[in-house]
Amino acid sequence: MALAPRLDLRQSQSLVITPQLQQAIKLLQLSAVELAEYVEEELTTNPLLETDETSDGGALVESMGNGEDRNDEVSVIDAVDGQDESPLDAEHAVDTDTALGGDSMDTHSAETWGSGGAGGEMPDLERTVADAPDLRSHLVQQLNLSVVEPGDRLIGIYLIDQLDESGYLRVPLDEVAEQLGAEPARVSRILALLQRFDPAGIFARDLKECLRLQLEDRNRFDPAMAAFVANIELLAARDIKKLREICGVSMEDIQDMIAEVRALDPKPALRFERAVSESVIPDVIMSARPDGGWRVELNTDTLPRVLVNRSYISEIRAQVSKTEKEFLADKLQSANWLIKALHQRAETILKVATELVKQQEAFFRHGITHLRPLILRDVADAIEMHESTVSRVTTNKYMATPRGIFELKYFFTQGLPSASGAEAHSAEAVRHRIKTLIDNEAVTDVLSDDRLVDILREGGVEVARRTVAKYRDSLNIPSSVQRRRDKAAGFNLR
Repeated sequence: MALAPRLDLRQSQSLVITPQLQQAIKLLQLSAVELAEYVEEELTTNPLLETDETSDGGALVESMGNGEDRNDEVSVIDAVDGQDESPLDAEHAVDTDTALGGDSMDTHSAETWGSGGAGGEMPDLERTVADAPDLRSHLVQQLNLSVVEPGDRLIGIYLIDQLDESGYLRVPLDEVAEQLGAEPARVSRILALLQRFDPAGIFARDLKECLRLQLEDRNRFDPAMAAFVANIELLAARDIKKLREICGVSMEDIQDMIAEVRALDPKPALRFERAVSESVIPDVIMSARPDGGWRVELNTDTLPRVLVNRSYISEIRAQVSKTEKEFLADKLQSANWLIKALHQRAETILKVATELVKQQEAFFRHGITHLRPLILRDVADAIEMHESTVSRVTTNKYMATPRGIFELKYFFTQGLPSASGAEAHSAEAVRHRIKTLIDNEAVTDVLSDDRLVDILREGGVEVARRTVAKYRDSLNIPSSVQRRRDKAAGFNLR
């Protein structure tokens, strides 16, 4: 059978990602710091853009009720007047003569929100960070690799953000527990984990603990060295004789110990160029309303303050050549699209943050054990956006809340199905339930993993035995056999 060429007419649909849509996507995933640097670069490359010294950056606010009545939700948006709500990937024609030589002016050119140009490349990310490593990013990366449970991660993030410039944790743990609504023992457990992070000595609460952590990291914290560190003030007083007697070592050994301790770093965070607190700029601010509801608003300090220089356009439009008109028309279109994209970026961040506050309201009111199971799809469906958009918005975007500053993505948790098929249960809440059951078990009735499964099922939580064992191990709780032996012996290793 011979094959012959032929022409067929076919109709199909495809998604065309225009330069404007690519620009909107890029802006959406930028952090506040990266956005500010991007805006600054666009101000230098687009002659039609200028800084707006009079504007406060606009205001976008979501005000929610007390949770009992969702129908009173109010949305106030006054950042941009008359903003065109057409999709970002729609093509807009720009008439050169109208934009630069005619009597009318594109209404978008007067808006005071965004900046930049659609044609420029994104700044190299390697140029947006300092040469020295960022301590917060360094610690968060280790936290993500070490901790699975969202509740524990929230505690870890909070502790990271409390470090001073030397790497010390000066906030009392009971205050942290109260702030997050967590058990003090749980906060202590997370701190012990963080104190094993690099650099050695980080998260110490005083100099002695800092030295101890570094010596433990080197496997050099023996009884003699423990006595040395506990009496380190004698070294400062140059009372070497008394220090040697307390440590029970020879003069040669005490000299070696002095040299070893002096080689340690009493301020482990100073090798990093930027302080932890300077790396976190909240994009959203959440606060309580007098009626018991929540107020969610964008941080105006992070919003670009630029506008199109209309007087400059009016001044030169009658003097430019055709080629120059085309160039300026392109820059005008770029500026208008940037303003629109930045406005929609701000609206999207606010929508996502507001929905997260709704979904995790119990956490903000009652603490970390009430963290709900939540996935990207839940938020995406609620605000009628794509999951990928929600993912971009929640990365490198931070919200200041009454319980601290958190990255938006940390409010997403894994969930376990309920036996009735109703609302899922947060994995963190299930872990807390397992710990409570074991803490309250009787000496004569030690709960096996199978029995824990049955109790949880009776409470409406469907969970496999291996999951219970995994959660129990993550809590450093021995097996039922070991616990029975400990209780019979009259002590508890936990």
